[in-house]
Amino acid sequence: MAVTLKQAAKIGSYVIVQKLRGRKKYPLTLMLEPLFRCNLACSGCGKIQHPVEVLRKHLTPQECFAAVDECGAPVVAIPGGEPLLHPQIDEIVRGLIARKKFVYLCTNAIRLEQSLDKFTPSEYFSFSVHLDGLKPAHDHAVAREGIFDVAVKAIKAAKARGFRVTTNTTIFNDAKPEEVQAFFDYATEELGVDGMMISPGYPYEKAPDQEHFLHAEQTRALFREIFAPYTAKKKKWNFNASPLFLDFLVGKKDYECTPWGMPSYSLFGWQKPCYLLGEGYAKSYQELLDETDWSAYGRKSGNPKCSDCMVHCGFEPTAAEDSMKLSNVFAAMTSVIGRN
Repeated sequence: MAVTLKQAAKIGSYVIVQKLRGRKKYPLTLMLEPLFRCNLACSGCGKIQHPVEVLRKHLTPQECFAAVDECGAPVVAIPGGEPLLHPQIDEIVRGLIARKKFVYLCTNAIRLEQSLDKFTPSEYFSFSVHLDGLKPAHDHAVAREGIFDVAVKAIKAAKARGFRVTTNTTIFNDAKPEEVQAFFDYATEELGVDGMMISPGYPYEKAPDQEHFLHAEQTRALFREIFAPYTAKKKKWNFNASPLFLDFLVGKKDYECTPWGMPSYSLFGWQKPCYLLGEGYAKSYQELLDETDWSAYGRKSGNPKCSDCMVHCGFEPTAAEDSMKLSNVFAAMTSVIGRN
């Protein structure tokens, strides 16, 4: 399964504790960005558009640990930039595992195979490899030929060494459902990945390509086509997402964004209001909660920057909280049993 029973139990108990304490805003996953530097220049990403002096910097392990301890989220995702370019990334991962955090190190896999000796397989640790489809689609998305083959080779090497490996796929408006389905088959049957995370693209303000991001209705229609074999129980794809988030993508659920559920911490501090919109920074997670005007964001706010967003980091926390309702727990269990 994409999420281990241990991780599911820990997150479930964590959510229950937050509810018992009366907390309405709490983090589920910390998006920890130790650097913005990358060895690719993907057209749909705005992270490497920072000035050179910023790209040369990175967070220290101590700064990373302080943010994780302050936030308290049970899961830590490490995006970038490319985290494997960080000279102390292995120390950071070890420190997070020692804190019993479930760690997903997001990577384009260019340096993955040569970096495997730095890490030890653990039930708390997964490599999350960026793959935007099969070879033609992925190499086009990352603007470099041959990267798909490099990533596939690295995934196989990591799996052979006993590491958990998931994939992270962004879908744009030129995606062909049958090609995405073929990718899911390949990742599941040939690569044997431990889960697939999928999300519609969001138009980063600094992203070079602004033409291929999805609008909300496009997202629902496209994902209904993509998931048709899965919905009909003809495919047993293993997604690293809650079933309710998948329902949201196809329009069966209507959620509001809960951006505090996946806060982003980087060189600049705690990003307001979320991982995707850069509208200032807070000095602490509590300051992020207290001083951000949350009513100005989300689809119901009327903010045009939020109107078409259906991205995983904004809506998975909403789906996760909704899944804790008893009726939804039963429905999710029934769905999983029906697929097996």
